[in-house]
Amino acid sequence: MAENCSRKLIVEICNAKNLMPKDGQGTASPYVIVDFDCQRRRSKTKFRDLNPQWDEKLEFLVHNTDAMVSETLEINLYNDKNTGKRNTFLGKVKIAGSTFVKAGSESLVYYPLEKRSVFSQIKGEIGLKICYVDEEASAPPPTEAAEKSETPPPPVAEEKLSEKEEKKEEEKPKEEDKKEEDKSPENPKPEETSTTAIPPPPSPSEVEKIPPIAHEEQSKQKKMMVSEKQTKNSVNELEIRSLSGDRTRSAYDLVDQMPFLYVRVVKAKISNQEAETCIYAKLVIGTHGIKTKTQGDIHKDWDQVFAFDKEGLNSTLLEISVWVEKKGTENNNTAESCLGTVSFDMLEVPRRVPPDSPLAPQWYTLEGSPENSTANDVMVAVWIGTQADEAFQEAWQSDSGGLIPETRAKVYLSPKLWYLRVTVIQTQDLQLGSVSEPEVRSHELYAKAQLGAQLFKTSRTMVGSSSSSSNPTWNEDLIFVAAEPFEPFLVITVEDATNGHSVGHTKVHVASIDKRTDETLEPRSRWFNLVGDESKPYAGRIHVKMCLEGGYHVIDEAAHVTSDVRATAKQLSNSPIGLLELGIRGATNLLPVKTKDSTRGTTDAYVVAKYGPKWVRTRTILDQFNPRWNEQYTWDVYDPCTVLTIGVFDNGKYTHHEAGKKNVRLGKLRVRLSTLDTNRVYMGSHSLTVLLPSGAKKMGEIEIAVRFSCSSWPSLIQAYASPILPKMHYVRPLGPAQQDILRHTATRIVAARLARSEPALGQYVVHFMLDSDTHMWSLRRSKANWFRVVGCLSRVATFARWLDGIRMWVHPPTTILVHLLLVAIVLCPHLVLPTISMYAFLVITLRFRYRQWVPISMDPRLSYVDKVGLDELDEEFDEFPTTRSPDQVFIRYDRLRALAGRAQTLLGDVAAQGERLEALFNWRDPRATGMFCIVCLFASLVFYVVPFKVFVLGSGFFYLRHPRFRDNMPSVPINFFRRLPPLSDQIL
Repeated sequence: MAENCSRKLIVEICNAKNLMPKDGQGTASPYVIVDFDCQRRRSKTKFRDLNPQWDEKLEFLVHNTDAMVSETLEINLYNDKNTGKRNTFLGKVKIAGSTFVKAGSESLVYYPLEKRSVFSQIKGEIGLKICYVDEEASAPPPTEAAEKSETPPPPVAEEKLSEKEEKKEEEKPKEEDKKEEDKSPENPKPEETSTTAIPPPPSPSEVEKIPPIAHEEQSKQKKMMVSEKQTKNSVNELEIRSLSGDRTRSAYDLVDQMPFLYVRVVKAKISNQEAETCIYAKLVIGTHGIKTKTQGDIHKDWDQVFAFDKEGLNSTLLEISVWVEKKGTENNNTAESCLGTVSFDMLEVPRRVPPDSPLAPQWYTLEGSPENSTANDVMVAVWIGTQADEAFQEAWQSDSGGLIPETRAKVYLSPKLWYLRVTVIQTQDLQLGSVSEPEVRSHELYAKAQLGAQLFKTSRTMVGSSSSSSNPTWNEDLIFVAAEPFEPFLVITVEDATNGHSVGHTKVHVASIDKRTDETLEPRSRWFNLVGDESKPYAGRIHVKMCLEGGYHVIDEAAHVTSDVRATAKQLSNSPIGLLELGIRGATNLLPVKTKDSTRGTTDAYVVAKYGPKWVRTRTILDQFNPRWNEQYTWDVYDPCTVLTIGVFDNGKYTHHEAGKKNVRLGKLRVRLSTLDTNRVYMGSHSLTVLLPSGAKKMGEIEIAVRFSCSSWPSLIQAYASPILPKMHYVRPLGPAQQDILRHTATRIVAARLARSEPALGQYVVHFMLDSDTHMWSLRRSKANWFRVVGCLSRVATFARWLDGIRMWVHPPTTILVHLLLVAIVLCPHLVLPTISMYAFLVITLRFRYRQWVPISMDPRLSYVDKVGLDELDEEFDEFPTTRSPDQVFIRYDRLRALAGRAQTLLGDVAAQGERLEALFNWRDPRATGMFCIVCLFASLVFYVVPFKVFVLGSGFFYLRHPRFRDNMPSVPINFFRRLPPLSDQIL
């Protein structure tokens, strides 16, 4: 063709016949999309017509007239979702450019509509007239004509659509059809892009989801808020729903079922594969694109599973193509070619619900193979399932970044912790003299033991330099925290504080140390030789007793929010008394905590839940302010008076350039199991509040569902009469200061071990979940505990005002009744205790109907965060030791903080006693209050039968009994009272 000529392709869409009804009402509203040479045109929509008549002419510019014969014209028919019920595929036609004729020779030709996938249901035909026109140079310049042709006027039907619907309407068919054009033999390169305003699909190497446009994201958030309101409206119904008789509930009954499109790509059967080639499969659906691992041998299987969030998809067409990578000889370049494609219509994909067996993969023939080649096959399985599918955990997940380990859901176990008790008894034959040193009359000796980073020392003992008096005796216990697998060696050293030199040391293999579970088993004593420097291969010997204590519970959490109280030795634990189920549904209105692409804020949220030694972490939902996890977890319950801790964090470590960043905390809440009714679902949204140097800040809300199921009521009731901690804590108790040191050591060990997991659970997250800073000084916490005490004492002031009101005849009928009660007490003193017990029984029983549902959330008012000043917050967030003062000042400041921390804990303990007594009458723990009601009822009968004088005398004799008739274990009433729930678990 001459250079002074240009060419236009004219496609006249005449009509269509016998189309498949797709709107659910026996008809369809078709429109046509035509693609040619990276240009797209669209026809008008014919409302409810299976035999539409268009008679529209669409013009396309031919950029290269010589290559027109190798181009392909694609015509796709769709059902208009703006008028029908849903946007569905009606058929397609592909016409080679070699069949185009010059204007004047065209004729009406009916082309049968073809299927897009093996599951499509298509019928009918479309009538077209196709021709081309050559124009001379006198016409407008080619560039202007190209610009005009590349920017077609929008059809009238499109102008009526909203902006969001227009984008989705145009993106969906164009991206799907562009992918089919790329896979055709004439267009083997997937990198080709369209010249229209709609972006092409992502490249095969891209696995991240393309972010939605701004107005579309706002619309999605509005829909999410509406669904959240609907969920909240159903919460009240679920909260009062009893499941005591329901035994058919599934493993995911506390969360919503999330539909996922599962694609399992097993292997391919490729014919005539050349040497030095690699094959891989590429999956494209809408704006999601991912490819499998590359295999150099066709006999190796991919066997990979991909899970696409169905609600996040913007297309109903899944295309699986197989590609060949051939390494070139020049500059080591690689050439890619497509071997064919198989398509699946998501509307036709079968559903699978466990426990149904997995769907068997099948062989599918790849369409669009290169010319003069035999057919190639790929084995795949495609189904729609939920997050309950067993393939979900190990599948590539579109909503959590694919196969990134740091964003996957995982379950962690805390290491098994032991107390290692080392009793240093004495030493013998110490070699204290030295030729190079002058004679020293006395030495100040001490022994120290080191296990990993833990180091403890005995007291110092003065001994003489003569061998007869160089045998110091200590008989002191040094207690360490040992975690399985144990540190290899325990190092025991004897040092001379006089000259600062080591006398000798010995190494003990920790795995060889005996274990004991009872205080009656005396650990064996052993002698170890001390080794000095090279000149002293024998420096004496040391006598020690060592054992790994299995009768203690190694405390690694704050005492008021502990989740496990079992002894280390498994043989000392009882059977589980129930089951705790937690459904982590989602979060709403999360605040952005970081920036993405330096332009907008984003949050990548995940949830961590901890109960006992089991930690769970949900998958990370990337770039969402309203993430939906819908994951459910279970724990065995051994004690009902324990606490479940739930924390929400932003993931800042799932990419390499963010490896040094911390996971930002978004909030935390706790659930005390004793405040939950058994076999009842508690579902709802709870506020997430985090304390920052600038004050308390609400970060959003989290929606959870909790259920505590009881399997043995006798065991549950017996637990209230049992000691909280194992027996060894009462027979051989540890001091408060020693317990604090061991707790902080255990917390550091757990954090270090979990940080070594793959993927790691960050130390910052573990310390936040375990409340490692509970005993640090905080003026805010001290105020909160003080006002808790004042709140309990206010009950006494209320009683005093009530009594004063009676004396002042404020309410005459009440005063007259008190006079009658006083007369009854004086005349019938034996009725005092029965009357009080019966009165308590009646009052508590009547208060049951006014029982308040316990909020499963943190209480900012109780935490005193609304009245804290910036200076107090600066003091609370100050490091330990402080950096705000000179040396002499911050030493005193640290000492004051340490003492104030003890006072703060004491205030909390005092407040907890009053709160436990108050909880007994307010049905905060329904089982404990119920048992107390029954005891009051029986006590009223017993006190009625037993004379009051006999009761007082028996109580006095029992209280003054001989020590040999007493037990070291706490009594049943004390155990019962200590198990009552205080408000400590709601302190922020």
